[in-house]
Amino acid sequence: FYQANPFTYVSANELDIKQVLNTNKCLLHLEKHEDQLFITSVIDNLTKGASGQAIQNMNLMFGLDEKTGLIFAGSNP
Repeated sequence: FYQANPFTYVSANELDIKQVLNTNKCLLHLEKHEDQLFITSVIDNLTKGASGQAIQNMNLMFGLDEKTGLIFAGSNP
């Protein structure tokens, strides 16, 4: 269900907060150990938190590309 979200990525490698710093990204890592599945996620809560969500929602409400204003210089989309 996340494939349509331009800010959600699944990583094969372990995650580090530095990978999402100053971005609107949500990174997910899934790892299976025996009969258990461990899911780890990282976000920059200053961007992906309430303020970033408000901008993303406003973009959608006004018919703008939802990434408008949320891609920053130096961040990898």
